[in-house]
Amino acid sequence: MDPLIRLEGVSKHFDGQERPAIGALSVALEAGRINGLVGPDGAGKTTLIRLMAGLLAPSAGKIRVAGLDPVAAPSELRRVVAYMPQRFGLYEDLTVLENLNLYADIRGVVGAERRSRFDELLAFTDLTSFTGRLAGRLSGGMKQKLGLACALLKVPKLLLLDEPSVGVDPISRRELWKMAADLVSQGIAVVWSTAYLDEAERCDEVLLLNAGQVLFAGPPGRLTGELAGRSYLVHGLGGSRRAVLERALALPSVIDGQIQGASLRLVVADGAMPPSPVELEAPSDATVVATEARFEDAFIARLGQRVRPHSPYAERPAVGAAGGPTVVAEKLTKRFGAFTAADDISFSISGGEIFGLLGPNGAGKSTTFKMMCGLLKPSAGHATVAGYDLLRAAAQARARIGYMAQKFSLYGDLSVRQNLNFFAGIYGLGKRRATVVGRMVEAFGLDPYLDSDAGRLPLGFKQRLALACATMHDPTVLFLDEPTSGVDPLTRREFWGHINALVGRGVTVVVTTHFMDEAEYCDRIALVYHGRIIAEGSPDALKASARAPSRPEPTLEDAFIALVEGQEAAE
Repeated sequence: MDPLIRLEGVSKHFDGQERPAIGALSVALEAGRINGLVGPDGAGKTTLIRLMAGLLAPSAGKIRVAGLDPVAAPSELRRVVAYMPQRFGLYEDLTVLENLNLYADIRGVVGAERRSRFDELLAFTDLTSFTGRLAGRLSGGMKQKLGLACALLKVPKLLLLDEPSVGVDPISRRELWKMAADLVSQGIAVVWSTAYLDEAERCDEVLLLNAGQVLFAGPPGRLTGELAGRSYLVHGLGGSRRAVLERALALPSVIDGQIQGASLRLVVADGAMPPSPVELEAPSDATVVATEARFEDAFIARLGQRVRPHSPYAERPAVGAAGGPTVVAEKLTKRFGAFTAADDISFSISGGEIFGLLGPNGAGKSTTFKMMCGLLKPSAGHATVAGYDLLRAAAQARARIGYMAQKFSLYGDLSVRQNLNFFAGIYGLGKRRATVVGRMVEAFGLDPYLDSDAGRLPLGFKQRLALACATMHDPTVLFLDEPTSGVDPLTRREFWGHINALVGRGVTVVVTTHFMDEAEYCDRIALVYHGRIIAEGSPDALKASARAPSRPEPTLEDAFIALVEGQEAAE
């Protein structure tokens, strides 16, 4: 059987760029498979999908999709290809049904075919009960399901999904994957671009891209197999795991390292021995044991880019001290009319602690988060930050808070320099402004982009700028709302190197995230569901609570899903 997609020597150059976005790429993809596209930011994933969809013309080479030239036969291509873009492409001020009707009009789906297709897709995506809800008021997972339904109004031969699970909780991600598997069982080919490397392990085939070049093509297990015997866990570190991680990453034998609950996960270079507890300057009862390799280990190794996150924050003076409570929530409740978004939320966070708020989309964690930042006034209860009541002393509390929003919240039409100066003014840095801005520019390597509009920065540099603006006034407490949504694993590692350094200076960090490997960095986690905290504890404690004969070594994602499903059953 001929491949459904064939690219031969395909290149794509954009004006003003030195290197091609895609360079001399040759690959064949089969029907009836889930084909994963993975790679760091700027690898060429979105460009490749748009080439397949006929939205871009190649600079050189030949593309065939279902035997069609995407550029020469765009009308015929639209009959066999469905495309769901990375950004939510629906109309947020239209309802679910109005969006479906609009896309059905565009795709020429009418009469009995329209009614039948709507019934099938609403059942398939479990949106039947939400046809009258505005798209902008759907949860992240439901938005993605609606986007998928609109893309599938015409049954395609090829479905192109550009990072469909970004910003989506683990339960909704699992549902999206079940939908993709159902489509594949019908003979439809799926190309799924993703920043979640645990998703790549579920694909039939994976293309690993970097700088527009293919580094690997084949079953993900084959790439993971290359790392056999090179992954290790370091146990028994107590409260020293962040310091030990920094020392481990400085060793030439270690090519990658992450915090995994109370332990460290290390990957060593080919042929290298694992570092001993003595080399790591770890506690005397620490142990280093071999563990099974993951696709993410192999991904980092194949990229050949080591992340050595010695953060500039590590050199700054302490701003807080470990110990007593720095952030306290007491019976926080928020009602919107008859709807209770957060209900009787209470917790206490110590100085120098990373506290995670996790939960499905729409569970109430963002509402809780905004009340803690002083962005929403609670209907009942109260909160204190650094000893200041957010209602009675809001200005004093906010002066000690740094906030990095879920969506890029800086001013896209202002330059990097203007954003830095603006936030320095907001924080009242006065005569220190030039010194502090200069320090941030140097620390985050922003000098080449100072006169560039912030909205046009590469994603990794947007994140650096946002973190610089959120921390330039040396806050005591840092609130991070899904700070690495959509960024690649390398950038996430750099980001968490900075966070670990801030925590080492006594900063308290409160974070929401849908990356479960990122949640492993937290000291404690509160799982929010239906506006209430249903579980609280360390990552390892939550994993232990989900242990079962069928699941002897649960992941944090397993625990997340098991706890939510257990709560649903109890309700």
